[in-house]
Amino acid sequence: MSSTTVHIAPSILSADFAHLADEIAAVEAAGADLLHVDVMDGHFVPNLTIGQAGANYLTVHTETCPHLHRTIQSIKEHGVKAGVTLNPSTSLNALEEVVADVDLVLIMSVNPGFGGQSFIPACLDKLRRARQLIDRTGSQALLEVDGGIKVENAAEVLKAGADVLVAGSAIFRSPNYADTIAAFRNVAREL
Repeated sequence: MSSTTVHIAPSILSADFAHLADEIAAVEAAGADLLHVDVMDGHFVPNLTIGQAGANYLTVHTETCPHLHRTIQSIKEHGVKAGVTLNPSTSLNALEEVVADVDLVLIMSVNPGFGGQSFIPACLDKLRRARQLIDRTGSQALLEVDGGIKVENAAEVLKAGADVLVAGSAIFRSPNYADTIAAFRNVAREL
């Protein structure tokens, strides 16, 4: 983990969409730092979700973007921080050419599209290598991990270099959001 404090980002993919405003208010009151919104188009992943009303960060999957530099530049020109997302089987080589230009690197630790999946353990090595690349290049990008993140595996994910933990099911399927977010923070403090 870098010298910055860990950020907890509940993924609303696991929220109750019928009560989305209440769910968002509840996780914000519980101490969430960020909200993670998946924008899915039914083509890159097999399902659809809601679109963004506004965002601080916008990440794009490298696999969907033939002109990655141009896309990153366009995102930044619109006053939004740009990030790139790498699927579990996507090589870090896709990141090497743009790491200095992005504000966020998102490593998927499940195949994207559905909440509640199990963490793919091989992604730990990818996280470590992504952290090394970010540090070696002097990039200020945050390193985020999304998929199968639970309190039980948070320590190893943070030790691998993550700055941001996207936890959907772990938070939204827990009986008490604040207790779960506090448990994530306690794991980070104990490292």
